Amino acid sequence: MVFHAWCRVLCAGLYPGAPRRLQGWGSAAFPSRSSSSSTNDGFLKEKRAQIMSRGLPKQKPIEGVKQVLVFASGKGGVGKSTTAVNIALALAAHDSVDWGQLDYLVIDMPPGTGDVQLSISQNIPVTGAVIVSTPQDIALLDARKGAEMFRKVHVPVLGLIQNMSVFQCPKCKHETHIFGADGVRDLAKTLGLDVLGDIPLHVNIRETCDTGQPIVISQPQSDMAKAYLRITTEIVKRLPTPPA
Repeated sequence: MVFHAWCRVLCAGLYPGAPRRLQGWGSAAFPSRSSSSSTNDGFLKEKRAQIMSRGLPKQKPIEGVKQVLVFASGKGGVGKSTTAVNIALALAAHDSVDWGQLDYLVIDMPPGTGDVQLSISQNIPVTGAVIVSTPQDIALLDARKGAEMFRKVHVPVLGLIQNMSVFQCPKCKHETHIFGADGVRDLAKTLGLDVLGDIPLHVNIRETCDTGQPIVISQPQSDMAKAYLRITTEIVKRLPTPPA
């Protein structure tokens, strides 16, 4: 996935020689010392002061990329990666992206609100974050944490996507809200955010991704593909004018 590559770039490219953590974040690696306890205390205080004096890492734009979009969920298993892939393809169809110069870089974030999320948001200028969630309560709790985390690090949250919103029986066409109804809409109201759209729970979405032909490109006239395209239009509306 994209985020694995960016972990390597951030650790190896921006901070050469950093063992595991980004400079200024988390625990620091100190050399062993055999001196007295008071000397060790003084050494530790000096190192802490040095770390604090560095402040936050300076953001470095990615050469050749106009806008960076991150897709997050907080909780795993809500279809974030599938959503990110289909939205990326819809963006390409929307703007006929020339891959020599990226108009958009879509980053599929790992679940959670930990070091990876903080490192990316602090080290590269992120244009906006999109939160993906199912309507069920446990997923919404983590989606809320994700939205609040991005706000704290001053990354604009473009809105929420309600994934697996409804299942329609292919035979009788009866609709069932397997994971609940309108949970994401209720969360969006609480947070003062927009709902970018709904994506149904449909076997074709899963099958097309499993075969490497996401539904936006393999079945572009389907209702599911059109749902992704509508959401993409809503995302683009909320983006600032990209640099020339």
